[in-house]
Amino acid sequence: MRATVQLTAVHAQEPARTGPHSEVARLRAQLERVQGRKLDAPVLPVHPALASLLPGGGLRPGAAYSLPRSTSLLLALLSQPSRSGSWCGVVGMPRLGAEAAEGLGVDLSRLVLIPDPGARWLTVTATIAEVLPVVAVRPAGRAADGEIARLAARLRDRGAVLLVQGPWPQAEAVLEIGDPAWTGLGRGHGYLAGREVTVTSSSRRWPRSRRSRVLLPDASGQVSPAPETVRGVEPLRSGDERRPGDERFVPLEARAVG
Repeated sequence: MRATVQLTAVHAQEPARTGPHSEVARLRAQLERVQGRKLDAPVLPVHPALASLLPGGGLRPGAAYSLPRSTSLLLALLSQPSRSGSWCGVVGMPRLGAEAAEGLGVDLSRLVLIPDPGARWLTVTATIAEVLPVVAVRPAGRAADGEIARLAARLRDRGAVLLVQGPWPQAEAVLEIGDPAWTGLGRGHGYLAGREVTVTSSSRRWPRSRRSRVLLPDASGQVSPAPETVRGVEPLRSGDERRPGDERFVPLEARAVG
């Protein structure tokens, strides 16, 4: 298993507070040397099972997204950006495990963890957004409107994406999870093979909410579209037989799939 980068709240403060040799300055130099920021990309990619739930089909640089407190959904959103070359930071989630992140497809070599930012979580988040293209945060308290506005301006200036576990004003999209159902269990025996959930997305760019049924996780531990339910063939009732040539005739194959 590849190691992640883990910072403390002290390391993640503004560079001016920690000097030119701070961890943030070192990481900034490394990123500029290895990948740059790729600000010309319209959106950062996400898994195809989630793309239809986001305006533009991906994560828009400079935008914030409001998520439920679902680690699986968060990691599913981080997987494609990290695997396509974008560094991702996670702030204020001490229980997020590297093994779970890797299982959902996150590239651990491009993941930075700041488990305990303390009371200055918003300052830490804003500082990390100066360096990393994607930042996820679980707020540790309520933030003032002025601080949120300054962070929004910094996101737009740097082209960073913010994923917030909780409500967030002016979010590009608000995602919610519901109707969970586990698969894989038989009648009193078997193994859990996956969890099927409904992900609902609302955005000011859409006239109505969108929904998608996905496996999160699926049998392989990742995310995938949920299979459509196939209805069984209904037996014909007496006197209801239809023959070819009858305008009401429907082949059994079509009726079985419908």
